[in-house]
Amino acid sequence: MSTTRDFIIQQLKDEISGFKAEISEKSVGRVLKVSDGIALVSGLSEAMMSEILKFKTAKGDISGVALNLEENLVGAIILGDFTAIKEGDEVQATKRILEVPVGEAVIGRVLNPLGEPLDGKGKVETNLFYPVEKIAPGVITRASVKEPVQTGIKAIDAMIPIGRGQRELIIGDRQLGKTALAIDTIINQKGQNMKCVYVAIGQKESKIANIVAKLTEAGAMAYTTIVLAGASNSASLLYIAPYAGCAMAEYFLDKGEDVLIVYDDLSKHAVSYREISLLLRRPPGREAYPGDVFYLHSRLLERACKLNKDFGGGSITALPIIETQAGDLSAYIPTNVISITDGQIFLEPDLFYKGNRPAVNAGLSVSRVGSSAQIKAMKKVAGKMRLEAAQYRELAAFAQFGSDLDEDTKKKLERGKRLYEIFKQDQYEPLSVEKQVLIYYSLTNGLIDNVPVERIREFETGLYRYADLNNEVLELIKTKKELDTEIEDKIKILVSDYGATLDYLV
Repeated sequence: MSTTRDFIIQQLKDEISGFKAEISEKSVGRVLKVSDGIALVSGLSEAMMSEILKFKTAKGDISGVALNLEENLVGAIILGDFTAIKEGDEVQATKRILEVPVGEAVIGRVLNPLGEPLDGKGKVETNLFYPVEKIAPGVITRASVKEPVQTGIKAIDAMIPIGRGQRELIIGDRQLGKTALAIDTIINQKGQNMKCVYVAIGQKESKIANIVAKLTEAGAMAYTTIVLAGASNSASLLYIAPYAGCAMAEYFLDKGEDVLIVYDDLSKHAVSYREISLLLRRPPGREAYPGDVFYLHSRLLERACKLNKDFGGGSITALPIIETQAGDLSAYIPTNVISITDGQIFLEPDLFYKGNRPAVNAGLSVSRVGSSAQIKAMKKVAGKMRLEAAQYRELAAFAQFGSDLDEDTKKKLERGKRLYEIFKQDQYEPLSVEKQVLIYYSLTNGLIDNVPVERIREFETGLYRYADLNNEVLELIKTKKELDTEIEDKIKILVSDYGATLDYLV
């Protein structure tokens, strides 16, 4: 009996001698109220803005983000199944700001705004993380925008050129081809040394599946990341999505690389933020949006920039998309984003339904970077094109009254008809800049004035095929990037030789 007692005493002595007290500090609070993806938490007086919070539930830990810091309460958005959280649950502060995985590993992936995979290809293998919110680069670190982003869309590259580091808004009513413009631009970046990030905010998942299939087919997923916050996701994920996509792009910016990022679309982003703000009981303003809805988008779009050589020389080019209601550019969110960006591409229903696709309105569209983001050859042929396109529409409206027209007006109308035929372009068929220069030079110098308007597109397609076989002209434009007398003479001979092969021009 005493042997057993001695053994137990020895065991207790060993336990006591080996005991080490561990002190850990935790910032812990309790859930006071939870509803619609929003939780009100008490007891976290030292919480930071955008800090990750861990909600301890019966189903395991659920993440949230601190968004409202009040005297006695913290308002948090929940990034998971909020139905599992109940009143009285413990909440821990993590002392970590919300961050997403970045690096080469995100290329070719479809991720949610937290960087978790949605494509079934396994975990994102990276040890690098960037905060989703970051202060935009300052004035001193920036350089002027002068290198072009070739979109491959004829009307845009000629009239509304986009430069590396620019913010160019794509705006128009629903179903007019806004996403199509952005996807074509991504496809055209193949071989242009440009990474791409496509952020889908509140889009149908079937639509994104089609986009992924099309990008894969075109070989564009090799340099593209898709960040998806689908229509079925909570407002919290929709709100975070564009910032998460921008953080992924900033990794490549810091490496001195060029990135194109598409936000599709910021109208739904503003709506998700309005929903969150109203649930957090923030005062509503115009159209029930909170007072800081301008800052919501300005702090995002200002992160797009062109850095100077001392800071790596990288760039982020942003193409935000905004959906209008009945073409109303003066609504709250459209005017906000127009004032933040460096120009807009306005898509017009009338042009779309007349078959002019992409339906770019030359009068209301503008690029505030202008011709400095064009190669010299394009600058030379496209100089007056935007003015001609806008004038043609006015003249066409005037001419339909049937009044007698002078020769000069008739000539402008004929040239305008051909110009609008050339602007027509099929989806998923972006065009190289050298082919654009070829057709625009032919138009502006009257080389195709004898081609019937209804056969312009047929002539154009045939001319490209003919030029590919006689590759010298296209190669010269591509390498020299300007039009000298030698190239102009070669273009004239090429168009003339091709015209001679067509029976309707003989």
